Amino acid sequence: MRLVVARCSVDYAGRLSAHLPLATRLLVLKNDGSVLVHSDSLSYKPLNWMSPPAVFSVDDVDDERAAAGVTAIWRVTHAKTADLLVISIHEILHDSQHELGIDPGLQKDGVEADLQRLLAEQIGLLGEGHTLVRREFMTAIGPVDILARDAAGASVAVEIKRRGDIDGVEQLTRYLELMNRDPALTPVTGVFAAQEIKPQARTLAADRGIRCLLLDYDAMRGLDTAENRLF
Repeated sequence: MRLVVARCSVDYAGRLSAHLPLATRLLVLKNDGSVLVHSDSLSYKPLNWMSPPAVFSVDDVDDERAAAGVTAIWRVTHAKTADLLVISIHEILHDSQHELGIDPGLQKDGVEADLQRLLAEQIGLLGEGHTLVRREFMTAIGPVDILARDAAGASVAVEIKRRGDIDGVEQLTRYLELMNRDPALTPVTGVFAAQEIKPQARTLAADRGIRCLLLDYDAMRGLDTAENRLF
């Protein structure tokens, strides 16, 4: 990866045309051929960019542009669409290259498997007296995330999502219909557990007799305590 801090102007020609007047910017040239133009604002979003596959070249500076202070012209052409990004360099303040190696990729935290494990370990969040029967309780149409028993010994099927919507409620409904045909399990009640539950999903769950449970992932991991809160 090449990182360049330069005073430059930028022009883009393609399906849309855009111009960035002369200013100091960060230019990122990646090994995949992409080029990104960043300012010291807008968070992660570049002001302009060219996605791969792209061809990078340096053009000669004619007398007119040289008189205007241009010292180099970078031309980045998209290999398929012929879209063009032209960066007119006036002054380079920093230029460095770094070999980053192979990135292992994003490892998501707080996925449904993590929530399932934590809820199984803290089964009391379902209510006082609840006990865990097992995780991934298999039915003929797929596994229920958690099978538990309440204080009275009745079966409880728990479906866990990061973001709960109508589809998740429908999924749990199908499990409940099937499980309530099993004499060894019936009666089975349902709990729809998620970090966030959409209003429509709450309404449908209430209509189906399914209880909703909001999961606080940080609290379940022990990272969110009353002592650390401002309010």
